[in-house]
Amino acid sequence: MLKKELGLFVLIIVIGTITAAINPQFISIINLSNLANQIGLFGLFALGLGFVIITGGIELSVGSMLALLGIIFLDMLVNHEWSWPIALIVTVAGGTALGTIHGLLVTQLRLQPFVVTLCGLLIYRGVARYYTADSTMGFGYGSGYETLEWLVSGRTGIVPNTFIFFVAVSIVMAIILHKSVFGRYLYAVGKNEEAARYSGIPTKLVITAAYSIAGFLTGLSAIYFVFYTQSVSPSAHGNFYELYAIAAAVLGGCSLRGGEGSIVGIFLGTVLLQVLQNLVNMLGIPSSLNFAVMGAVILFGVIADREFQRRRMRKIMIATRTPTKPAQAVPAG
Repeated sequence: MLKKELGLFVLIIVIGTITAAINPQFISIINLSNLANQIGLFGLFALGLGFVIITGGIELSVGSMLALLGIIFLDMLVNHEWSWPIALIVTVAGGTALGTIHGLLVTQLRLQPFVVTLCGLLIYRGVARYYTADSTMGFGYGSGYETLEWLVSGRTGIVPNTFIFFVAVSIVMAIILHKSVFGRYLYAVGKNEEAARYSGIPTKLVITAAYSIAGFLTGLSAIYFVFYTQSVSPSAHGNFYELYAIAAAVLGGCSLRGGEGSIVGIFLGTVLLQVLQNLVNMLGIPSSLNFAVMGAVILFGVIADREFQRRRMRKIMIATRTPTKPAQAVPAG
């Protein structure tokens, strides 16, 4: 895993250097600050989706959840004039609840994660559009949440608070994933769920918890994106954002088969993906090709993961192969 992370870091440096050579504006303070902001925005829910992928699952409803939770958050703040701490807690709790429901459907009803989250993608998008009569909702002239606005969209010096929060959450998630019993359970379930169950691991609880964490981080991300966009269009807000998260996780070393991945890898995968997006903009490539870039990145990541697995299995087979000794003749008499 360390080799993958080191390779990602080197790749980021190489791409960044080439981009800066082509367009020096890449290393300007303004561009780097905006880049850090994008990394923080998209990296937050990518961490949660990484947990799900490590269990061998998938989460396709992130974008639609962002739209629905963003609408609910704005409605509480603007139309019902709730205090922002309560609106924040309700939004995050709503995301956690939706993630938990996904986990329960996967573990209790034994439904495929792809089907469950695909249905969630359609349901949440439809509910968001119905809730607002398919109209855009914004802050208008509301006030009273300046503190929250600074926390989620302000800057500390030249560093966006979104990036600072992303780093802080990454550290917490790294401790959970790499230093706790729960983290070891996640890897065990992703490697072989049946073997983990026979080993006494509460596999259903572990998988459900992974989806709950993904929902929790998506709920937080919904608040960040609301202040970033200043409005929510239910038909377009968060469209295909789950692809950003999947691409970041796959680039970061998370295998779609489950059982592999790291927080540092997801962090670097998010950075690389946003650097590539920035490269597209810097080179004047049409923004309509952004999804083509993401698709190519995911495909490259999957192919690289497959080749890495093949080489590792070949090394293991060579290492465990014991040479046969020639039979010795039995002395006569």
